[in-house]
Amino acid sequence: MTTKNLTKTAVPEAPADGAKNTPAASTAARPPMETVTLSNHLRIEGTDYLPGAKVRVTADYARRLRRQGYVARA
Repeated sequence: MTTKNLTKTAVPEAPADGAKNTPAASTAARPPMETVTLSNHLRIEGTDYLPGAKVRVTADYARRLRRQGYVARA
């Protein structure tokens, strides 16, 4: 039976000079968000929003809400 040597720990290395943390790489994982003003009562994931409420949703969901008439034309 072998035993593991627990005294050695992994030390993270510093990133190379050529590797940069770009904002485009970190924002690519998140979908773009939009703020919309509702024109009708809407329930999203169990939360009720009254007409006139401003809601922050993904761009795709905002587009679908506009097509269905839930977004106020301001």
